Amino acid sequence: MATFVETGDVAVLIDPGVSLAPSRYGLSPHPVEWQRLNECWADIKAHAARSDVLIVTHYHYDHHDPAEPEVYTGKLLYLKHPKEKINRSQAGRAAYFLEQLAGLPRAIEVADGREFLHGATAIRFSPPVYHGTNAHLGYVVEVSIACGGEKVVFTSDVEGPSVPEQVAFILQETPELLILDGPMTYMLGYRYSQTNLELAVGNINRIITETTVKTIVLEHHFMRDLKYRERIPAVYDCAAAHDVKVLTAAEYLGREVDMLEARRKELFQ
Repeated sequence: MATFVETGDVAVLIDPGVSLAPSRYGLSPHPVEWQRLNECWADIKAHAARSDVLIVTHYHYDHHDPAEPEVYTGKLLYLKHPKEKINRSQAGRAAYFLEQLAGLPRAIEVADGREFLHGATAIRFSPPVYHGTNAHLGYVVEVSIACGGEKVVFTSDVEGPSVPEQVAFILQETPELLILDGPMTYMLGYRYSQTNLELAVGNINRIITETTVKTIVLEHHFMRDLKYRERIPAVYDCAAAHDVKVLTAAEYLGREVDMLEARRKELFQ
């Protein structure tokens, strides 16, 4: 989900991290996945060097990397509150991360529910919302960046959105571009219910019909399912009816969709 946003005032990198699922189909990551991870991490660090502001929306290791804290040297860092609205696992990771950061960033600001101005650019954060459909995995902050009449919202890990509080920030911000981590359909019937999927579809359609969104980049959890297009036909139909594009990040960047983790069995064969 690492996302670089640049305006005339400020360059921002959200969630500078990358990781691989340690097990999928009972298999460890394929060498091709490790190669891609290394390529992505090098690209993320290059964008971090270009950035004035770094943002960490929560403390899972695919969204930050405490092993290379020098990435944050001299940067202004906005981060999810390390002690409030946080589960035990993320609180431990947050404390360790802050230890590693000691003396490196130019400044550190807690982001939850706040707004920061950089010239004509406004960076606004939601109050903490569930990472998923309940508090089990902790909380995240969503991010809005607006400048010159353009606005992008980055949802972080809402896994849907299925919960009203997650949707409220998006409806309030009415972005032209929405980067949405999407329903966790690859665990449908296991850790993600059909009800949650139906709620997510309804909420995405609300966003399409009730905001000024023109492009939705559906990513992250959603792109771990080879059948992702088949999971949400009502969203694609609603988007087409309202002239809204629903794309993967690869498609948004003009690249081929290359779902390595979802194809892990095939890679090993």
